[in-house]
Amino acid sequence: MSKKIRTEMINLVGAGGHSLVVIDSLLAGGWSLEHICLWDEDVSRTTSKRLDIQVRLFDPSLLSGQPYHVCIGNSKARANLVECLDSKGGYTQSIYHPATSIAGSAKIGPGTFLASGAIVGPLAHIGRSVIVNHGAVVDHECTVGDFSHIAPGATLGGNVRVGEGVLVGAGASVLPGIRICDGAVVGAGAVVVADIAQQGVYAGIPANRIG
Repeated sequence: MSKKIRTEMINLVGAGGHSLVVIDSLLAGGWSLEHICLWDEDVSRTTSKRLDIQVRLFDPSLLSGQPYHVCIGNSKARANLVECLDSKGGYTQSIYHPATSIAGSAKIGPGTFLASGAIVGPLAHIGRSVIVNHGAVVDHECTVGDFSHIAPGATLGGNVRVGEGVLVGAGASVLPGIRICDGAVVGAGAVVVADIAQQGVYAGIPANRIG
């Protein structure tokens, strides 16, 4: 079966490393390079290209009323840009790599990114502008709050509740039924076996607060 060619324009904001993953997903989904605009606030990046796409200097007013997707891993920075662009009349777009598995009963908010190999289980609910990165698993009945990031290879067991602006680091595991409060950081490879009710950085097996 031939791949559908996408002809609509999409604006990507943020030309760091995560933008490469997003661009790759768009290309895999049928977008052509000429229909992808890449923007960044760092003027030094405007002298370079990312996967053959020229980086443009970001100006929120130029994206007024335009579709956009913020390609920044940092939750707070991502949230600030989404609020800024929404106030200018922009509308955020979700981007899914074709090699994802999404249950038909799952609900996914606007502006969310699902990388290759991501799995979203039945009755899972993902908020807006969330990142579910390469090979991450959001199992059945999980809730992931706005602007959170489930890093590559991380696993959320069934019925996990993740707050807003949370980072679950690469390869981390969260046992079924666990609750994680807004703004918490779970370190790479950690295993969360008890609820996290206080902001901070949690690492180790089992995960404990370290900062």
